[in-house]
Amino acid sequence: MYKILMTGGGTAGHVTPNIALIDRLKNEFEIEYVGSIDGIEKSLISDLGIKFHKISSGKLRRYFDLKNFTDIFRIVKGLGDANDIIKKVKPDVIFSKGGFVTVPVVIAGKLNNVPVIIHESDISCGLANKLAMPFSKYICCSFPETLEHLPKKKSFLTATPIRRELFSGNAEKGRKMAGFENNMPIVLVMGGSLGSAKINKYLRESLGNLQNKYNIIHLCGKNNLDKTINAKNYKQYEYISKNLEDLFAAADIVVSRSGANSISEFLALKKPNLLIPLSKKASRGDQILNAESFLKQGFSKVLPEENLNSENLIKNIEELFSEKEKYIKRMSDSKLTNGVEEVCKIINSAIKK
Repeated sequence: MYKILMTGGGTAGHVTPNIALIDRLKNEFEIEYVGSIDGIEKSLISDLGIKFHKISSGKLRRYFDLKNFTDIFRIVKGLGDANDIIKKVKPDVIFSKGGFVTVPVVIAGKLNNVPVIIHESDISCGLANKLAMPFSKYICCSFPETLEHLPKKKSFLTATPIRRELFSGNAEKGRKMAGFENNMPIVLVMGGSLGSAKINKYLRESLGNLQNKYNIIHLCGKNNLDKTINAKNYKQYEYISKNLEDLFAAADIVVSRSGANSISEFLALKKPNLLIPLSKKASRGDQILNAESFLKQGFSKVLPEENLNSENLIKNIEELFSEKEKYIKRMSDSKLTNGVEEVCKIINSAIKK
Protein backbone atom coordinates (compact mmCIF):
# COMPACT_ATOMS: atom_id res chain seq x y z
CA MET A 1 0.00 0.00 0.00
CA TYR A 2 1.30 3.45 -0.93
CA LYS A 3 1.93 6.11 1.72
CA ILE A 4 0.71 9.68 1.40
CA LEU A 5 1.71 12.51 3.71
CA MET A 6 -0.91 15.27 3.75
CA THR A 7 -0.54 18.78 5.09
CA GLY A 8 -2.60 21.94 5.38
CA GLY A 9 -3.66 24.15 8.25
CA GLY A 10 -4.19 27.47 9.92
CA THR A 11 -7.88 27.67 9.02
CA ALA A 12 -10.63 25.14 8.39
CA GLY A 13 -10.50 26.08 4.72
CA HIS A 14 -7.04 24.53 4.49
CA VAL A 15 -8.21 21.33 6.15
CA THR A 16 -11.72 20.40 4.94
CA PRO A 17 -10.62 19.61 1.34
CA ASN A 18 -8.00 17.27 2.81
CA ILE A 19 -10.73 15.61 4.85
CA ALA A 20 -12.70 15.04 1.63
CA LEU A 21 -9.63 13.42 0.05
CA ILE A 22 -8.92 11.28 3.11
CA ASP A 23 -12.37 9.73 2.83
CA ARG A 24 -11.59 8.74 -0.76
CA LEU A 25 -7.95 7.69 -0.27
CA LYS A 26 -8.12 5.78 3.01
CA ASN A 27 -8.72 2.40 1.36
CA GLU A 28 -5.82 2.82 -1.07
CA PHE A 29 -3.20 4.70 0.95
CA GLU A 30 -1.62 4.68 4.34
CA ILE A 31 -2.25 8.28 5.38
CA GLU A 32 -0.38 10.49 7.84
CA TYR A 33 -0.75 14.23 8.39
CA VAL A 34 1.54 17.14 9.22
CA GLY A 35 0.14 20.25 10.90
CA SER A 36 1.04 23.07 13.22
CA ILE A 37 1.40 22.72 16.97
CA ASP A 38 -1.67 24.75 17.92
CA GLY A 39 -3.71 24.96 14.69
CA ILE A 40 -7.30 23.88 14.10
CA GLU A 41 -6.09 20.99 11.93
CA LYS A 42 -4.97 18.83 14.88
CA SER A 43 -8.47 18.28 16.30
CA LEU A 44 -10.11 17.93 12.88
CA ILE A 45 -7.65 15.31 11.64
CA SER A 46 -7.15 13.41 14.90
CA ASP A 47 -10.91 12.84 15.08
CA LEU A 48 -10.57 10.80 11.86
CA GLY A 49 -8.04 8.42 13.41
CA ILE A 50 -5.21 9.72 11.17
CA LYS A 51 -1.70 9.85 12.67
CA PHE A 52 -0.84 13.51 13.22
CA HIS A 53 2.67 15.02 13.26
CA LYS A 54 3.29 18.49 14.74
CA ILE A 55 5.91 20.90 13.42
CA SER A 56 6.95 24.44 14.23
CA SER A 57 5.18 26.97 12.02
CA GLY A 58 5.84 30.62 11.26
CA LYS A 59 4.01 33.14 9.10
CA LEU A 60 5.56 35.56 6.62
CA ARG A 61 3.33 38.61 6.30
CA ARG A 62 3.04 40.81 3.20
CA TYR A 63 3.43 43.88 5.40
CA PHE A 64 6.06 45.04 7.87
CA ASP A 65 5.79 43.32 11.22
CA LEU A 66 8.49 42.52 13.76
CA LYS A 67 7.08 39.00 13.99
CA ASN A 68 8.38 38.38 10.47
CA PHE A 69 11.90 38.29 11.89
CA THR A 70 11.14 35.83 14.69
CA ASP A 71 8.90 33.68 12.49
CA ILE A 72 11.81 33.03 10.11
CA PHE A 73 13.43 30.96 12.87
CA ARG A 74 10.18 29.04 13.38
CA ILE A 75 10.07 28.24 9.67
CA VAL A 76 13.68 27.02 9.72
CA LYS A 77 12.90 24.82 12.72
CA GLY A 78 9.77 23.60 10.92
CA LEU A 79 11.90 22.61 7.94
CA GLY A 80 14.06 20.46 10.22
CA ASP A 81 10.97 18.94 11.83
CA ALA A 82 9.41 18.18 8.44
CA ASN A 83 12.65 16.67 7.13
CA ASP A 84 12.82 14.30 10.12
CA ILE A 85 9.17 13.26 9.64
CA ILE A 86 9.62 12.56 5.92
CA LYS A 87 12.73 10.46 6.53
CA LYS A 88 10.81 8.47 9.15
CA VAL A 89 7.50 8.06 7.30
CA LYS A 90 9.03 7.60 3.83
CA PRO A 91 5.92 8.74 1.91
CA ASP A 92 5.44 8.00 -1.78
CA VAL A 93 3.75 11.35 -2.33
CA ILE A 94 2.96 14.57 -0.43
CA PHE A 95 -0.27 16.54 -0.84
CA SER A 96 -0.42 20.13 0.42
CA LYS A 97 -3.59 22.23 0.74
CA GLY A 98 -1.91 25.45 1.82
CA GLY A 99 -1.34 27.49 4.94
CA PHE A 100 2.09 28.45 6.28
CA VAL A 101 2.63 25.13 8.04
CA THR A 102 2.88 23.50 4.60
CA VAL A 103 5.90 25.44 3.30
CA PRO A 104 8.54 23.51 5.29
CA VAL A 105 6.83 20.23 4.40
CA VAL A 106 6.83 20.98 0.67
CA ILE A 107 10.48 22.08 0.67
CA ALA A 108 11.56 19.05 2.71
CA GLY A 109 9.62 16.82 0.31
CA LYS A 110 11.53 18.22 -2.65
CA LEU A 111 14.86 17.80 -0.83
CA ASN A 112 13.99 14.14 -0.20
CA ASN A 113 12.88 13.53 -3.81
CA VAL A 114 9.24 12.93 -2.83
CA PRO A 115 6.75 14.20 -5.46
CA VAL A 116 4.70 17.09 -4.07
CA ILE A 117 1.23 18.17 -5.20
CA ILE A 118 -0.25 21.46 -4.01
CA HIS A 119 -3.80 22.75 -4.31
CA GLU A 120 -4.94 26.38 -4.49
CA SER A 121 -8.64 27.03 -3.87
CA ASP A 122 -8.71 30.81 -4.38
CA ILE A 123 -8.31 32.71 -7.64
CA SER A 124 -5.29 34.58 -6.31
CA CYS A 125 -2.68 32.28 -4.84
CA GLY A 126 -1.87 32.64 -1.17
CA LEU A 127 1.70 33.48 -0.18
CA ALA A 128 2.34 30.01 1.24
CA ASN A 129 1.43 28.35 -2.05
CA LYS A 130 3.45 30.90 -4.02
CA LEU A 131 6.50 29.93 -1.95
CA ALA A 132 5.72 26.24 -2.41
CA MET A 133 5.18 26.24 -6.19
CA PRO A 134 8.84 25.93 -7.27
CA PHE A 135 9.18 22.80 -5.12
CA SER A 136 6.02 21.09 -6.41
CA LYS A 137 5.62 18.50 -9.13
CA TYR A 138 1.98 19.36 -9.87
CA ILE A 139 -0.32 22.27 -9.01
CA CYS A 140 -4.12 21.91 -8.77
CA CYS A 141 -6.53 24.84 -8.76
CA SER A 142 -10.26 25.55 -8.56
CA PHE A 143 -10.76 28.51 -10.90
CA PRO A 144 -10.05 28.80 -14.64
CA GLU A 145 -8.72 32.32 -14.00
CA THR A 146 -6.03 30.88 -11.69
CA LEU A 147 -4.86 28.36 -14.27
CA GLU A 148 -3.94 31.18 -16.65
CA HIS A 149 -1.23 32.38 -14.24
CA LEU A 150 0.31 29.01 -13.31
CA PRO A 151 3.13 27.04 -14.99
CA LYS A 152 1.36 25.35 -17.90
CA LYS A 153 3.22 22.04 -17.91
CA LYS A 154 2.42 21.11 -14.32
CA SER A 155 -0.90 22.81 -13.53
CA PHE A 156 -4.43 21.39 -13.66
CA LEU A 157 -7.97 22.70 -13.19
CA THR A 158 -9.52 20.20 -10.78
CA ALA A 159 -12.12 22.11 -8.71
CA THR A 160 -12.08 21.83 -4.92
CA PRO A 161 -12.50 18.48 -3.13
CA ILE A 162 -15.90 18.39 -1.39
CA ARG A 163 -16.75 16.23 1.61
CA ARG A 164 -18.94 13.29 0.63
CA GLU A 165 -21.32 13.67 3.57
CA LEU A 166 -22.52 17.05 2.26
CA PHE A 167 -24.29 15.21 -0.56
CA SER A 168 -26.27 13.01 1.84
CA GLY A 169 -28.33 15.72 3.55
CA ASN A 170 -32.00 15.27 4.36
CA ALA A 171 -34.12 18.40 3.95
CA GLU A 172 -36.85 17.21 6.31
CA LYS A 173 -34.30 16.47 9.04
CA GLY A 174 -32.82 19.92 8.55
CA ARG A 175 -36.22 21.59 8.85
CA LYS A 176 -37.00 19.65 12.03
CA MET A 177 -33.56 20.35 13.43
CA ALA A 178 -34.25 24.10 13.11
CA GLY A 179 -37.72 23.67 14.59
CA PHE A 180 -39.63 25.03 11.61
CA GLU A 181 -43.22 23.76 11.45
CA ASN A 182 -44.38 25.76 8.42
CA ASN A 183 -43.65 25.29 4.71
CA MET A 184 -42.08 28.69 4.05
CA PRO A 185 -38.78 28.68 2.12
CA ILE A 186 -35.54 28.59 4.11
CA VAL A 187 -32.66 31.08 3.87
CA LEU A 188 -29.35 29.83 5.29
CA VAL A 189 -27.07 32.70 6.35
CA MET A 190 -23.44 32.04 7.24
CA GLY A 191 -20.37 34.20 7.77
CA GLY A 192 -17.61 31.64 8.26
CA SER A 193 -16.51 29.78 11.39
CA LEU A 194 -15.87 33.06 13.24
CA GLY A 195 -18.98 34.74 11.87
CA SER A 196 -19.32 38.17 10.31
CA ALA A 197 -20.23 41.12 12.53
CA LYS A 198 -21.65 43.08 9.57
CA ILE A 199 -23.75 40.25 8.16
CA ASN A 200 -25.02 39.43 11.66
CA LYS A 201 -25.96 43.07 12.29
CA TYR A 202 -27.87 43.69 9.08
CA LEU A 203 -29.56 40.30 9.02
CA ARG A 204 -30.91 40.84 12.52
CA GLU A 205 -32.09 44.32 11.57
CA SER A 206 -33.95 42.72 8.64
CA LEU A 207 -35.73 39.99 10.59
CA GLY A 208 -38.93 42.01 11.00
CA ASN A 209 -39.38 41.92 7.23
CA LEU A 210 -37.80 38.58 6.32
CA GLN A 211 -39.53 36.44 8.94
CA ASN A 212 -42.91 37.02 7.29
CA LYS A 213 -41.75 35.35 4.05
CA TYR A 214 -38.88 33.05 5.00
CA ASN A 215 -37.54 30.76 7.65
CA ILE A 216 -34.00 31.86 8.53
CA ILE A 217 -31.15 29.65 9.72
CA HIS A 218 -28.30 31.84 10.94
CA LEU A 219 -24.78 30.50 11.56
CA CYS A 220 -23.53 33.57 13.39
CA GLY A 221 -20.10 32.45 14.61
CA LYS A 222 -18.52 31.67 17.95
CA ASN A 223 -19.75 33.85 20.84
CA ASN A 224 -22.12 35.74 18.51
CA LEU A 225 -25.49 34.39 19.64
CA ASP A 226 -28.03 37.07 20.52
CA LYS A 227 -30.36 35.54 23.08
CA THR A 228 -32.50 38.68 23.24
CA ILE A 229 -34.01 37.96 19.81
CA ASN A 230 -37.45 36.38 19.90
CA ALA A 231 -38.21 36.56 16.20
CA LYS A 232 -40.37 33.78 14.84
CA ASN A 233 -39.07 31.55 12.06
CA TYR A 234 -35.48 32.36 13.07
CA LYS A 235 -32.95 29.83 14.36
CA GLN A 236 -29.40 30.83 15.23
CA TYR A 237 -26.33 28.67 15.86
CA GLU A 238 -22.75 29.61 16.63
CA TYR A 239 -21.35 26.94 14.33
CA ILE A 240 -22.51 23.60 13.00
CA SER A 241 -20.14 20.67 12.42
CA LYS A 242 -22.53 17.72 12.63
CA ASN A 243 -25.68 17.61 10.46
CA LEU A 244 -24.62 20.63 8.40
CA GLU A 245 -25.55 18.57 5.36
CA ASP A 246 -29.18 18.49 6.53
CA LEU A 247 -29.31 22.28 6.88
CA PHE A 248 -27.82 22.63 3.39
CA ALA A 249 -30.43 20.24 2.02
CA ALA A 250 -33.23 22.19 3.67
CA ALA A 251 -32.03 25.59 2.45
CA ASP A 252 -33.62 27.09 -0.66
CA ILE A 253 -30.99 29.82 -0.90
CA VAL A 254 -27.75 30.70 0.93
CA VAL A 255 -26.25 34.03 2.00
CA SER A 256 -22.53 33.83 2.70
CA ARG A 257 -19.03 35.22 2.54
CA SER A 258 -17.17 34.03 -0.55
CA GLY A 259 -14.41 31.82 0.77
CA ALA A 260 -13.32 29.39 -1.95
CA ASN A 261 -14.32 26.21 -0.13
CA SER A 262 -17.77 27.48 0.82
CA ILE A 263 -18.69 28.65 -2.67
CA SER A 264 -17.36 25.42 -4.15
CA GLU A 265 -19.75 23.57 -1.85
CA PHE A 266 -22.66 25.77 -2.99
CA LEU A 267 -21.81 24.97 -6.61
CA ALA A 268 -21.53 21.23 -5.98
CA LEU A 269 -24.84 21.21 -4.07
CA LYS A 270 -26.55 23.52 -6.63
CA LYS A 271 -27.57 26.05 -3.97
CA PRO A 272 -28.48 29.53 -5.26
CA ASN A 273 -26.36 31.95 -3.28
CA LEU A 274 -25.89 35.60 -2.43
CA LEU A 275 -22.20 36.33 -1.81
CA ILE A 276 -21.00 39.19 0.39
CA PRO A 277 -17.20 39.09 -0.02
CA LEU A 278 -14.86 40.33 2.67
CA SER A 279 -13.61 43.78 1.66
CA LYS A 280 -9.99 44.58 0.76
CA LYS A 281 -9.73 46.54 4.01
CA ALA A 282 -9.90 43.25 5.93
CA SER A 283 -8.28 40.81 3.46
CA ARG A 284 -5.97 40.44 0.47
CA GLY A 285 -9.03 40.66 -1.79
CA ASP A 286 -9.29 36.97 -2.64
CA GLN A 287 -12.96 36.77 -1.67
CA ILE A 288 -13.79 39.62 -4.03
CA LEU A 289 -12.09 37.81 -6.91
CA ASN A 290 -13.84 34.54 -6.01
CA ALA A 291 -17.22 36.28 -5.99
CA GLU A 292 -16.53 38.06 -9.29
CA SER A 293 -15.71 34.75 -10.95
CA PHE A 294 -18.91 33.09 -9.72
CA LEU A 295 -20.92 36.16 -10.75
CA LYS A 296 -19.37 36.03 -14.23
CA GLN A 297 -20.14 32.32 -14.58
CA GLY A 298 -23.74 32.88 -13.47
CA PHE A 299 -23.46 30.81 -10.27
CA SER A 300 -23.98 33.61 -7.74
CA LYS A 301 -25.51 36.97 -6.99
CA VAL A 302 -23.06 39.40 -5.35
CA LEU A 303 -23.61 42.20 -2.84
CA PRO A 304 -20.38 44.16 -2.13
CA GLU A 305 -19.76 44.67 1.58
CA GLU A 306 -19.57 48.43 1.00
CA ASN A 307 -23.21 48.34 -0.14
CA LEU A 308 -24.43 46.09 2.65
CA ASN A 309 -27.31 47.41 4.73
CA SER A 310 -30.63 45.95 5.81
CA GLU A 311 -32.53 47.38 2.85
CA ASN A 312 -30.10 46.02 0.25
CA LEU A 313 -29.87 42.69 2.02
CA ILE A 314 -33.64 42.21 1.89
CA LYS A 315 -33.77 43.33 -1.75
CA ASN A 316 -31.01 40.94 -2.85
CA ILE A 317 -32.47 37.98 -0.96
CA GLU A 318 -35.87 38.52 -2.61
CA GLU A 319 -34.31 38.90 -6.07
CA LEU A 320 -32.21 35.76 -5.61
CA PHE A 321 -35.18 33.73 -4.47
CA SER A 322 -37.31 34.88 -7.39
CA GLU A 323 -34.55 33.81 -9.84
CA LYS A 324 -33.29 30.72 -8.03
CA GLU A 325 -34.18 28.29 -10.83
CA LYS A 326 -31.96 30.25 -13.21
CA TYR A 327 -28.98 29.85 -10.87
CA ILE A 328 -29.69 26.15 -10.32
CA LYS A 329 -29.71 25.61 -14.09
CA ARG A 330 -26.36 27.35 -14.58
CA MET A 331 -24.73 25.44 -11.74
CA SER A 332 -26.13 22.16 -13.08
CA ASP A 333 -24.47 22.86 -16.42
CA SER A 334 -21.03 23.34 -14.85
CA LYS A 335 -18.40 20.61 -15.13
CA LEU A 336 -16.54 21.94 -12.08
CA THR A 337 -18.36 20.48 -9.11
CA ASN A 338 -16.42 18.07 -6.87
CA GLY A 339 -12.65 17.91 -7.31
CA VAL A 340 -12.04 14.69 -5.35
CA GLU A 341 -11.68 12.35 -8.32
CA GLU A 342 -9.58 14.73 -10.43
CA VAL A 343 -7.16 15.40 -7.57
CA CYS A 344 -6.88 11.67 -6.82
CA LYS A 345 -5.97 11.02 -10.46
CA ILE A 346 -3.12 13.50 -10.21
CA ILE A 347 -1.92 12.00 -6.92
CA ASN A 348 -1.74 8.54 -8.53
CA SER A 349 -0.06 9.98 -11.62
CA ALA A 350 2.66 11.58 -9.49
CA ILE A 351 3.46 8.23 -7.86
CA LYS A 352 3.62 6.32 -11.15
CA LYS A 353 5.99 8.86 -12.68
